[in-house]
Amino acid sequence: DASVRTASALMKAFTAKLIALGPLGLLLLALLDGVGVPLPGGVDLLLVTLSTTNPGQAWLLAALAAAGSIAGGMVLYRISYLGGEAFLEKRTRTGRNARFKVWFQKYGLLTVFVPAFVVVPLPLKLFVFCAGALGVRWQPFLLTLIAARVPRYLGLAWLGSHYGKEAWPWIKSHGWQMGVGAFVLFAVLYVGVRMLDRDHAQQSA
Repeated sequence: DASVRTASALMKAFTAKLIALGPLGLLLLALLDGVGVPLPGGVDLLLVTLSTTNPGQAWLLAALAAAGSIAGGMVLYRISYLGGEAFLEKRTRTGRNARFKVWFQKYGLLTVFVPAFVVVPLPLKLFVFCAGALGVRWQPFLLTLIAARVPRYLGLAWLGSHYGKEAWPWIKSHGWQMGVGAFVLFAVLYVGVRMLDRDHAQQSA
């Protein structure tokens, strides 16, 4: 479709302008990505690239990426929070989105933490929608984003600054190990949360 190709070309040109801005572009790119705007290239690749070419600024770049992503995530959360469950229902009636909603209702903020933390591409936007629309308090949601995004971007910046041009190929070549790690992390956290909930229930009783 011509309109889709035109929109894609405009988005690529816009992303290229952000990339040309360097650290400021990284901040803006992370903000837009956090809000849920689909962007070619992505924050991870730009962070690694900039950390490779500017290793002395790696920690600053990680901080900018984390700040932009967290701020964008909070904006998306707030939009869905104000929209409420009716806002969510329009997007989760059937198909994959409906399944994601069920997952959030079962696993809670773990469905936000794991995809926000691991480099493996996992769905995040819908879980952020769920958190806001289903009335999750903003404090635990914010802490979840901070706990996920800060170590993620610090790790990527470290890889870029220490391994240079080999950093991103290394990340791509270890994708399946990261996928397994994401699954194990989710399982461990889920068991831990269930044990804490059981202890709290016993103490209340």
